Amino acid sequence: MKSYIPVVVLAVLAFGFAAFSVVVGALAGPKRWNKAKLDSYECGIEPTPLPLGGGKIPVKYYLTAMLFIVFDIEIVFLYPWAVTFGKLGPFGLVEMVAFVVTVLIAYAYVWRRGGLEWD
Repeated sequence: MKSYIPVVVLAVLAFGFAAFSVVVGALAGPKRWNKAKLDSYECGIEPTPLPLGGGKIPVKYYLTAMLFIVFDIEIVFLYPWAVTFGKLGPFGLVEMVAFVVTVLIAYAYVWRRGGLEWD
């Protein structure tokens, strides 16, 4: 049970810092409200009234965000591998090369299809 004490202490510190930040931000932050601040905001897209029956919603921003998340999560797998690299031996190296090649193939595919273009 003693081995869990550092984890519990870290969780309490993290929660305390988060609560402190929210409270102090609410108390010390500026309180100048205007129409723009009270308006709804959705991922950088100006809110516009939709025509009757709906309308086309641009999804390019959401696709770019999803690609970032996918590639970011894949790259996070490199950290544990780097920590245990000495213990894994040649098998770990071959597996990570296969993983990196797979990520690069997916990246090249997305790049070639224009998924990284902002316009």
